[in-house]
Amino acid sequence: MHLPTLLTKARTSSFTRWWMNRALAWMIPFNRPHGFRVTPLIGGGIEVRIPNWRINRNHINGIHACAIATASEMCSGLSVMEQLDPKKYRIIMRSLHMAYHYQAKQPATAKCVPAASEIAEKVMGPLKDRDNVDYTSTVEVHDQSGNHLATGTVTWQVKEWAKVRTKV
Repeated sequence: MHLPTLLTKARTSSFTRWWMNRALAWMIPFNRPHGFRVTPLIGGGIEVRIPNWRINRNHINGIHACAIATASEMCSGLSVMEQLDPKKYRIIMRSLHMAYHYQAKQPATAKCVPAASEIAEKVMGPLKDRDNVDYTSTVEVHDQSGNHLATGTVTWQVKEWAKVRTKV
């Protein structure tokens, strides 16, 4: 499965979107219980829907801050990887900062729309001269009434697989 191709097809095919969400739930088992639904946006970028389910709720019956943070991480990571070849580049989250603005009492949506030119300029260009690059993207989370719930700032370390040095 080539992620950028799958995301492109999922923009226009409901079957591919369904299949992609099934595959993501299998590949990322930690996120499976949350019931996140990924939708690639027509103009580029990713949207992750967060259901207001019991498992996602906190003690005051709102969507838990950690569920919002997890959806923000997923949204940001997929939006970055849609611009890169996952067989050539590896991303690892370096930092996640969340600013919460409003209590989440309804289903919510995290959205991240990095420009392809921005990724080319801030990631692909510097990777020609360096082993790794940090790229920061912003995710906004809104509920279905349009209230701005949170803003996530996620920093990713991008590195070519050929330059990854780990012992297995």
